[in-house]
Amino acid sequence: MGTRLLATTAAFSLIFTGTAVADDQQIDRKVVQQGLDQITSTAAQGAQLRVTEGRHSFTARSGTAELDSTRPVPVNGRFRAGSITKTFTTTVVLQLVGEGKVELDAPVDRYLPGLVDSRITVRHLMQHTSGLFNYTNAIGFSPQDFEPIRYQHWEPEEIIAISTSRPLQFEPGTKWEYNNTGFVILGQLIEKITKQPYQRVVRQRILTPLHLNDTASPGDDPDLHGPHAHSYGLVDGKATDTTRFNPSVFWAVGDIVTTTRDLDTFYTALLGGKLLKPAQQAEMLKTTPASPEYGLGLFVQKAPCGTTIVGHTGSVPGFASYAFYTPDLKRRAELSATAGLGTGDPSPGYNALLNEIFC
Repeated sequence: MGTRLLATTAAFSLIFTGTAVADDQQIDRKVVQQGLDQITSTAAQGAQLRVTEGRHSFTARSGTAELDSTRPVPVNGRFRAGSITKTFTTTVVLQLVGEGKVELDAPVDRYLPGLVDSRITVRHLMQHTSGLFNYTNAIGFSPQDFEPIRYQHWEPEEIIAISTSRPLQFEPGTKWEYNNTGFVILGQLIEKITKQPYQRVVRQRILTPLHLNDTASPGDDPDLHGPHAHSYGLVDGKATDTTRFNPSVFWAVGDIVTTTRDLDTFYTALLGGKLLKPAQQAEMLKTTPASPEYGLGLFVQKAPCGTTIVGHTGSVPGFASYAFYTPDLKRRAELSATAGLGTGDPSPGYNALLNEIFC
């Protein structure tokens, strides 16, 4: 998945640069605002950011909610969270593991016979070490390329077939390569084990218990309901609103619609041990030589100042986002940016934000 604003999820791992500061130094809101303004002045139409430091939270925003409008980005706006969805999907699978219904190191073939190579395990899918071809590499997601298919309905089976029609990229478990196909398969695994639709399971196990009333797995619904900012791109040389599209192409990979507040609630509960049993919590955060900065559905990284941060990034057409946290949850940040018509590099703005918040 990708946009002009943020080409790949891996891009975030390249933007941690800066100087360490004292742990007790307060986050400078002026620096945060300057970082957001730099993002919107180069590439984004609008951006919203929620920051928590200890017991204190604040929201910031930049740009506008719509092209040729002065309407500000709503600080409670819904947005497409992209691959942040992977943490939701992983959480459900690990809950099933904790209930004894799934084994992490069992072959996927045990649950979904004949679907993928018998050497691929459930862990490989969540860890991005399966070796499967990444189906999103075969689909164009630029505004121009995506326009003809933006309202198309996709079945999980046809998405998986894009991948399984090609040979493995490497031996399972030997290498880390970001892969969306694995999470479509995990969505099918959830449905097979629970005998319920993926969207319903996520709602019953995560959204309803945590009262995430502004979060949804929307199925075929192309709309963002409630307050939201719009995204834009060039189609046939003309500015085009790209906010609406059928998210079934991303499903258990990246279809979640949410808010920064709801993401804060979700990750605080997850990292605080309220959604998983201790054994599965430990597995989620465990990295390996093949996957040194990724556990199961979570990035686990260090900023140059030495601060460990965990969370996830997201990128789907028109939207880029991230949710990152210190393990003690004392510093937390959730960002959403909508694509604009600018062609500049937003990385310096992202650098400034992350360094100010976490370093």
